[in-house]
Amino acid sequence: MNISEGIAWGVEEGIGRIVLKRPERANALGLANGLALVRAIDEVLAQKPRVILLTGEGRVFCAGGAIDEFVAAGEALPELVSEMLDSLHPALLRLSNNPAPLVVAVNGAVGGAGVGLALCGDFVLAAESMKLRTGYAAIGLSPDAGASYFLARRVGPVRAQQLLMLSDAVDSQRCLAWGAVDELYADAELAAAAEALVTRLAHGASGSFAAIKTLCAGVPGRAFDEHLALEQKLLRERAGSADAREGVAAFVAKRAPRFTGR
Repeated sequence: MNISEGIAWGVEEGIGRIVLKRPERANALGLANGLALVRAIDEVLAQKPRVILLTGEGRVFCAGGAIDEFVAAGEALPELVSEMLDSLHPALLRLSNNPAPLVVAVNGAVGGAGVGLALCGDFVLAAESMKLRTGYAAIGLSPDAGASYFLARRVGPVRAQQLLMLSDAVDSQRCLAWGAVDELYADAELAAAAEALVTRLAHGASGSFAAIKTLCAGVPGRAFDEHLALEQKLLRERAGSADAREGVAAFVAKRAPRFTGR
């Protein structure tokens, strides 16, 4: 694993890993470790992993922005946030749009920009100790890092708006009930559950996963006829793949398929 500014990353056996490793500062994002996160995202994506796992260390997944840096910036705060987001936002877009499944293991409390990081996954697993507090409006700011986008996509725009305006803490059970997270695990079991999931996905048909992400991500703005045409196009492409031939052969032979991603 590479490590810089409290961010660790690497790819092994088709599994990309990005870890927030600054628990003594609640994994808060400042300028330096924000740039390290961008580097981590780009270097992991460059290796074309079959699945990506994003998680944190300690009792907090990510508290959001580094408030001490905000205070130190003083009147230059607008310039600081612009400098941070000019590189972070495009990197998060690349991470979210990447064809590989993205699993986020939310190891603890999450707030601010951490909400965007936590909820951007295709699969969001959370520890029972996890709680979510948006926090932006409580200090006179507005959302960043995709927090409003991913929160609205998961819990609905009206509830997301309320959570963002009130900044009340939401416990893990309500997050699960509202669809903000997909599964809850005892804190001591989260890491193993995340490993089991990424291992399963790493052995799956990565081309199928990519097609599924493309189809589902565009549903809100795509007419039904356009969607059917895209389904046909992607299915035709998949039908000519080695993984499709292997999958069909394995089904007929009643054995587990051995997908290669081709």
